[in-house]
Order: sequence, then C-alpha cells, then structure tokens
Amino acid sequence: MHELILHHYPTSPFAEKARLMLGFKQLSWRSVLIPPVMPKPDLTALTGGYRKTPVLQVGADIYCDTALIARRLEAEKATPALFPEGQEFNVATVAQWADSLVFQHAVSLVFQPESIALRFGKLPPEAIKGFLADRAGLFSGGSTSRLPLEQAKHQWPTIMARVEQQLSREAGDFLFGEPSLADISLAHSLWFLKGTPITAPLVDAYPAVAAWLGRVLGFGHGSHSEMASADAIEIARAATPAALPQEQLDEPNGFEIGQRVAIAAIDYGVDPVEGELLFAGSEELVLRREDERAGMVHVHFPRMGFRIEAR
Repeated sequence: MHELILHHYPTSPFAEKARLMLGFKQLSWRSVLIPPVMPKPDLTALTGGYRKTPVLQVGADIYCDTALIARRLEAEKATPALFPEGQEFNVATVAQWADSLVFQHAVSLVFQPESIALRFGKLPPEAIKGFLADRAGLFSGGSTSRLPLEQAKHQWPTIMARVEQQLSREAGDFLFGEPSLADISLAHSLWFLKGTPITAPLVDAYPAVAAWLGRVLGFGHGSHSEMASADAIEIARAATPAALPQEQLDEPNGFEIGQRVAIAAIDYGVDPVEGELLFAGSEELVLRREDERAGMVHVHFPRMGFRIEAR
C-alpha cells in the first residue's frame, strides 16, 4: 500500500482544497513542497508537463486536478463521504461551479492592486513581477480569461447572497445538510479572500457564510510529514502502477486504447501531456508515459475540463 503524496505549496487555493479533503477524511499523507511558479522540474518529471497545483501521487500513479483527486480519496477511504449517497449530482455540480465561477471571481478580487500590495508586501519587486508574469502565462491560451475587477465586484454580492440564503435554510450546518465536496470546493476560494484585510470583508459581511467557513476550515489537514521531491520521484520509479478501472465506455470521439494522445486542461494551464491512452471512462482518463527520472507512470486526468487529441 503506497502512501498518499501531495505535491503543493502553502498559499495555493486548490492545494488548500486538497488539504481540507485529506483533513475531512482524517488521512495521513506526505507533503512535497513545489515552487509556486515555473519551472517545476521535479513535478513535471511525474506529470509529463502538467503544471497546475496540486498533484496527488500514489506510488507510480499521478492524479491531476482536484476534481479527480477527490474521487481518488473517496476510493481510499469511503467515510466520511465527499459525495454523500443521494447527493452525488448536486455535490459534483456545485463543486464544479465553485471551482470555476467562484474561483474566477476570487482571483480577480485577490489580485486587485491594494490586495496584492499587502499579500506580497515583503517580497522584492522582482519576485512580485515574476509571479504575476507566471500567472499571466498560466492563463494564456485557455478558455478562461481574467475577469475584470469591476465585474467581479459587481457580481460578488449575488454569489454570496445565494450562498447565505442556502445556508440559512439548511437543516444542517453545511450546504446540503451534511458536509461534502461542495463545501470544500466553495471554501477554498473564500479562504483565499480571507488572506488580507482588503478582501476578508467580502466574506465576513455574510454571517452565515463566515460561520460555515469556520466549520469547513475546522476539518484541518489530517496528519502529514515532509518528503523531498527527489524521494517522491524515486518512489514512482520503484513502484508498479495500480490496476486500471474496469469500466467499459465507448470513447465518443473514437480514440482507442493504446493510441498515442495528448491530454490538456481547457481553461488555463493548458500544457499538454503526451502518452499512451490506457483508459477512458466517464470520469477519468489515464495515460502511460515514460520518464528518464520517474520511470513508467500512469497519469490520471478528469474527463470534465480536459481535451484529448491524437499525436
């Protein structure tokens, strides 16, 4: 049984989502800290070029995107459930909405000049310039563009009023009564906003939301210990990938198992990963690829939000 290894950095909102999922399930994991900006040579040795944060490693299996990481953690430990029975569609749909639309607003609000000045105030100007240039590159070529600040400010009260109303009408303490992935997916963007006094009032002005956020962040991060990135690569090299899922699905665009393809995100961070298509299911795609450092690995992607092309 291989350890769960999370490749992340502390200030990443989506890494916080993964850490909260691990805490919610009270799992033990190893922490590999990665750079917040490119290049990330040790990470891309495992992923083949995928650069987004975080990435979950289990032996020689590499899981990209928190939507798929959630499903892998659900398989690791069934309870408490990220997808409570009878709420699977609702939870997955709200999680996707939060990870896209709400996060898009949060990024615009966090990166307004006054907030940036506080968030990065202790860094030298060259480091700030480099970070902003990296993020501009991250959004280049994808379907998601930076939401204008004025529009984010304009729409934010609608988003928060809807969440406040939902929480005030639930019988339980969470979005669907019992906690789920929907709560964690919404919470990480609000956690991001809470990072400076400029943006924290955008959360604190809504009492039910603020109280709920405290409950979600109270899940904690589970139990973890540090690991060097070189050690994680050696674990991948020494391991054999897990057995593939058994699901049978007719690939809608005619891609065949064994075909050489490239898979990439469509929203941002659209760097393609090339390899041999091993599995194509309703939720998951798996590539086999060889790396001179990591050896033979299986790289897993969600179907939603990713494209596949022949190579």
